[in-house]
Amino acid sequence: MITRNPANGLTIGQAAAFVGVTVKTVRHYHRLGLVAEPDRDSSGYRRYGSADLHRLIQVRTLAGAGVPLVGIADLLDAGPERFAAALDDVRRRLTEQIEDLTARRDTLHRLTHGDRALLPDRACAVLDRLAGADFGPDYVAVQREALVLVRALMPEILDSFLTRLERLLDDPEHVELTRRGWEARAWDPDDPRIEELAAGLAGKVLADRALPSMPSGFRKRSDAASRYAVINGHRADEAPSIARLNALVEANLRAAGIDVPQS
Repeated sequence: MITRNPANGLTIGQAAAFVGVTVKTVRHYHRLGLVAEPDRDSSGYRRYGSADLHRLIQVRTLAGAGVPLVGIADLLDAGPERFAAALDDVRRRLTEQIEDLTARRDTLHRLTHGDRALLPDRACAVLDRLAGADFGPDYVAVQREALVLVRALMPEILDSFLTRLERLLDDPEHVELTRRGWEARAWDPDDPRIEELAAGLAGKVLADRALPSMPSGFRKRSDAASRYAVINGHRADEAPSIARLNALVEANLRAAGIDVPQS
């Protein structure tokens, strides 16, 4: 039987091994005042008895469960109610940490799909539908980038933006107009077909008057127009014909009474 008698107690190395920690850890517990340093024997070595081991086990167990070391001493000296309340708090914090780590793990998993790590599942489903509707990978990539920008800069309109894409995919005529819009990248900016195409695209938007409206929360932003311009003009600088097409679509919408932000 282990006792506190220095003559037959354990060395710090033995105590650490029995408890399952390192000698360095035991000394750290001593420095923090979590475990009192035991008496020394005639040779000058500290000897650990059963009470010391019990305290070491308590500290190691609480530390391993996530209790901060600075709070363990008070916790061990607390009454049953305070002890239980403190453990509930630790349990809550650990649950939050687990949820955070799980979310980080899921994000890392989604990173294998590029920007999909930055998008919700609904947006990823829309991108899959675009690819399945025979839109080319370049078009899908640009839409993916646009969705990332919308989520970051205009989160208030993400749901309505996705709804527009979903309804586009349900309308064969709209799909064809959108394909022509993508092909217009190669057109001359003054090509008269651009005006016709802009009228057709604006008409599809106006067919559902509930969709073009901007949420009031977004309209109140002092930089709302700038944010909108970044998204609506995404990649347009790479194709002057697309920039003109976007401008004409916006002009048609404003003429119909839709309040489109202006930069």
